Amino acid sequence: MPNPMTIAIVDDEEDMRQSISQWLSLTGYNTETYSSAEEALMALGPDYRGIVISDIRMPGMDGMTFLKRLMSIDSALPVILITGHGDVPMAVEAMQIGAYDFLEKPFDPERMSDLARRATHTRRLTLDNRALRRELSDGTVLMRKLVGSSPIMERLREDILDLAQADGHVLVDGETGTGKSLVAHALHACGPRQGKKFLNISCAAHEEEELSSILFGPPPKGTALPMVEEARGGSLCLEDIESLPQTLQAKLLNLISEQQQPGDTLPVRIIAICNNQDPDTKCEDHLRSDLYYRLAAMLITPPPLRQRGEDILTLFNRFTETFAEEYGCDAPEVNAKEAAQLLQAPWPGNVRQLINLAERAVLQSRRGSGTITGLLMSDNSEIQHALVTEGKPLKEYVEAFERMLIDNTMRRHCGSIAGVMEELSLPRRTLNEKMAKYGLSRSDYL
Repeated sequence: MPNPMTIAIVDDEEDMRQSISQWLSLTGYNTETYSSAEEALMALGPDYRGIVISDIRMPGMDGMTFLKRLMSIDSALPVILITGHGDVPMAVEAMQIGAYDFLEKPFDPERMSDLARRATHTRRLTLDNRALRRELSDGTVLMRKLVGSSPIMERLREDILDLAQADGHVLVDGETGTGKSLVAHALHACGPRQGKKFLNISCAAHEEEELSSILFGPPPKGTALPMVEEARGGSLCLEDIESLPQTLQAKLLNLISEQQQPGDTLPVRIIAICNNQDPDTKCEDHLRSDLYYRLAAMLITPPPLRQRGEDILTLFNRFTETFAEEYGCDAPEVNAKEAAQLLQAPWPGNVRQLINLAERAVLQSRRGSGTITGLLMSDNSEIQHALVTEGKPLKEYVEAFERMLIDNTMRRHCGSIAGVMEELSLPRRTLNEKMAKYGLSRSDYL
């Protein structure tokens, strides 16, 4: 389960502070109490992981002044004000300034809990979006998200770093669910355009006339610039490039031709993502050949999950741990047979399908019923057929399971070699040899 949000309670009356704190604590929140706005301001920063409940009438700095100070620190921080009957007009004014809502004394504790629940949900979304934006602008963070030690993933990371520095237009191709959008963000964040604008749009989500206006102008009402102008100095990511109408393909080709002079820095870098759903056709079948070859001069293809070997188990463990924390339960244990089946499955939906399976595995584990094998067999007929008819050498399964077992145990013991040795009954030398063999480093678990 995500870490509970904190509620800062600011009131000069101790009895009121304590009663609000006690009620919200029983509801499951962490609370912090402050006797004055001045004291609270010393503890509340721009990314405060929680909300504020404050009285309006306090000695020294009153609630209105406190609200204005908080809004100057973080305008998205939810602040709930407690008012007396005569302060309602003031509370309405406070909401115009930026307060989330207000409670009129004497207030119903259930209403306060409901307001706190909605405000903390809003705050969590705000902080998650901020964290995501920071991640998407940090190449180091993005590269860590491309989890996997298989040779094919090592090559993908190397290709991203090379193409990011090359700073030419790029085509990201590959099967659905392989992480093409993540690769596009990494190409931007790992190169010289890091920190500049990264704009993206789905070519399949708009009618031709609207898409032309958004991309090339004149911009829609309320928009200052078309995207090719707004993204100058940065990157423009065109998702579903295969859906770009022919007339707009010609406009895009003209734009690229005008910009691309040898030795010059591109005013805007085009990163095109092809999400072709038809296995019998290729991305180039949907694009003008001259446009395709301009974009595909730098082509990068994230590998399908079935080619990533034991990365499948590593990813599955990461996903189940994340969902187990979210749902407040233990992650399901994977036995040797299930590990072999995870490696054997063809994964037509790739990583996205693995994420869905991991969440379902956690949910059924929380109920105390079902198996990973059952989930795999129920996924679709293609997986059922593969699990029955296909196989790999036993040595591959054994090694992959052994690596997963050591990885899981290292995580549980937070990198404690002694704890892992005891749980797995392995001598120090054997454990060191196996960790070296599987590319596992103690520092990753500390």
